[in-house]
Amino acid sequence: MVKLIHTLADHGDDVNCCAFSFSLLATCSLDKTIRLYSLHDFTELPHSPLKFHTYAVHCCCFSPSGHILASCSTDGTTVLWNTENGQMLAVMEQPSGSPVRVCQFSPDSRCLTSGAADGTVVLWNVQSYKLYRCGNVKDGSLVACAFSPNGSFFVTGSSCGDLTVWDDKMRCLHSEKAHDLGITCCNFSSQPVSDGEQGLQFFRLASCGQDCQVKIWIVSFTHILARSTEDQLKQFTEDWSEEDVSTWLCAQDLKDLVGIFKMNNIDGKELLNLTKESLADDLKIDSLGLRSKVLRKIEELRTKVKSLSSGIPDEFICPITRELMKDPVIASDGYSYEKEAIENWISKKKRTSPMTNLVLPSAVLTPNRTLKMAINRWLETHQK
Repeated sequence: MVKLIHTLADHGDDVNCCAFSFSLLATCSLDKTIRLYSLHDFTELPHSPLKFHTYAVHCCCFSPSGHILASCSTDGTTVLWNTENGQMLAVMEQPSGSPVRVCQFSPDSRCLTSGAADGTVVLWNVQSYKLYRCGNVKDGSLVACAFSPNGSFFVTGSSCGDLTVWDDKMRCLHSEKAHDLGITCCNFSSQPVSDGEQGLQFFRLASCGQDCQVKIWIVSFTHILARSTEDQLKQFTEDWSEEDVSTWLCAQDLKDLVGIFKMNNIDGKELLNLTKESLADDLKIDSLGLRSKVLRKIEELRTKVKSLSSGIPDEFICPITRELMKDPVIASDGYSYEKEAIENWISKKKRTSPMTNLVLPSAVLTPNRTLKMAINRWLETHQK
């Protein structure tokens, strides 16, 4: 049985999105407003409508607790609202200023993603209202986003039909053409599927598009779930299959080389042993710049393996050199780096953050004495 129980007609233009919390219904519209209604009798709350956006509001969503509402707009902002009184908590500007099409909270409410028309996707810290990580897809606007039930990764969908999987540190884990035309929506099932033999968890994902199709996917990235250091190390060494190498190439924005690597049966062991000579002579990669990029990515991989095998805590590793820091300093983006490495970065490149790609507010570097003491204590304990 289906029965209409109420109709709301308060918006003055097209309604783009609606969202439920445990007690409220939120709607947003081309009329630049967000409206809140009680689920008890569908009356509009006294502090509704919520007004700030200067252009159309494309998406709204509640935090899992229902206490915070996020809205995003063509004006390039994502706004957080207190649902109890309508107070605006924060205005978070997309770094590129591009129209924001979609926003989504993580299951633990700590993070919020915002996807924009230029393909940029931002992971925000909801507690500090600050940008945590920033990435982008090659083509199309981002129009869909969904977190896995455990919050360890999320998926974005673009107007070009690409489906991209990101981990909670904004590393691209997988990307592929999911629909011939644009993706319109994607969502995870709340219940994981278990592999009885190995005890692994899989997540079911549905994507739908303008090609009149709905596709169901099984998503499993075991190296980003709860695993031991030994398991992580295994993911970075000779145990990689040719398919694992292909996935890694795509994540490093080197998907044009997938065919060449498959043709030459490059698995994990072969990957770690590649040299500039083998790239040129055996794989026939003619571009010097492309060979240099591949070698640089492989070296980063080797460094990561070394880091994992030595058991060095990740917070002691410089994000630029991927080596243990000796003289850590804090840059104006709030992250710590090896002093010499960040000084070289700032002098040779545009003054942007290595972590967020945003312009650094200042070139001032502050010694991180607390971190240096922690590193020294760790060295005394582990390298006797």
